[in-house]
Amino acid sequence: MANIFRFKQFSVDQAGCAMKINTDGVLLGALTAADKPLSILDIGTGTGVIALMLAQRFANAHIDACEIDESTATTAASNFKNSPFADRLTLHPSGFEAFFDAYPERKYDLIVSNPPFYINSLQSPGVKKNLAKHAGARFFDELMLGISDHLATDGVCWLILPVGTAAMVKNLAVQHRLYLQKTISICSFKDDEPHREILAFGFGADGADEERLVIYDGLKVYSKGYQEILKEFLTIF
Repeated sequence: MANIFRFKQFSVDQAGCAMKINTDGVLLGALTAADKPLSILDIGTGTGVIALMLAQRFANAHIDACEIDESTATTAASNFKNSPFADRLTLHPSGFEAFFDAYPERKYDLIVSNPPFYINSLQSPGVKKNLAKHAGARFFDELMLGISDHLATDGVCWLILPVGTAAMVKNLAVQHRLYLQKTISICSFKDDEPHREILAFGFGADGADEERLVIYDGLKVYSKGYQEILKEFLTIF
């Protein structure tokens, strides 16, 4: 089936989802690090691919995933049900604000999000695409506030963002007691400037580690680093 993306341990149906599986999502799912998390929240799960990757990586974790778009949430719930990790995945068909309102006392060892990221940009055609890709600065302020309120004391939050948006989010995070712990800069080729940053935040303010990942060694030739990161997931490696 054209809408099915097959991974080594699970498959993802993308039917009805505005944002398809992409490099951002699989990198976040593979590079997110945490110390044996038992509770994970995926904000804006989309197809559910990041939640599924984390379920594969962290065998003892229960994962909540929220998704505001109704049809996308239905597809993600089906992907969870049809996976080997179905008993550890729960889909919540709501935005993160409503989810946090419904579970005000819930805390997580790990929170992840590949959020909408085009700040104050020209709105793309189609309501579903808008919902998936566009957000205002207030969105990120509310997101970081919610994460701060629902992250466990020793927990960590991981986001993937364009470089410009990442700079804004770093400033917002500090206002909500979240401090940068790690930055992974993502470049297409070794001589390129980064186009994405994967950021880790927590309540400790001891300084941030920095890494750089290059996706391609040449045209359509994946780097060894990229292959190593995704070899447990993608069938092409």
